[in-house]
This record gives sequence, C-alpha cells and structure tokens, in this order.
Amino acid sequence: MVVKIRLKRMGAKKRPYYRIVVMDSRSPRDGRTIEEVGYYHPVEAADKQVKFKEERVREWLDKGAQPTMTVRKLLNKNNFFIK
Repeated sequence: MVVKIRLKRMGAKKRPYYRIVVMDSRSPRDGRTIEEVGYYHPVEAADKQVKFKEERVREWLDKGAQPTMTVRKLLNKNNFFIK
C-alpha cells in the first residue's frame, strides 16, 4: 500500500477549503482517509491559510508517506522543509 499526504476538497462551490490528509494512493480524492493532519484555506488571509500538525506529518514522512507536489509546496512555504 502506497500512502500519500494530499489534499481533500471540502467547502461550497467557489469557496473551497482543503484538509491535508494521509490516504492510500488508490483512494478517490474525497474518499476514506487514514488521518487528517492539517488544513488549507486558500480564500483566507495569508497568515491563516495553512495549519498542520508538524509532529504527525514528520512521523508519516518517516514511515514512507509521499506528499503530493501541492502539499510539498505548502509545507515548504511554511518552513517545513522536505527534499
């Protein structure tokens, strides 16, 4: 089973927000998650856009979970550097 850290879309039409979740890579975008580790609100002010549990993300990365490019950019933008 390949585990990914990716975004799960929530919210209303034209008012999206996303949860940063750990999922099996074969699951659909809004399917069952293993764990929710944060959120991303693109419509909010810049300081409130992204929040995540650093220790849980680090644990999943150590276990071999692969972040998607979008999640990788969000984490790196918030001083959580991934190679």
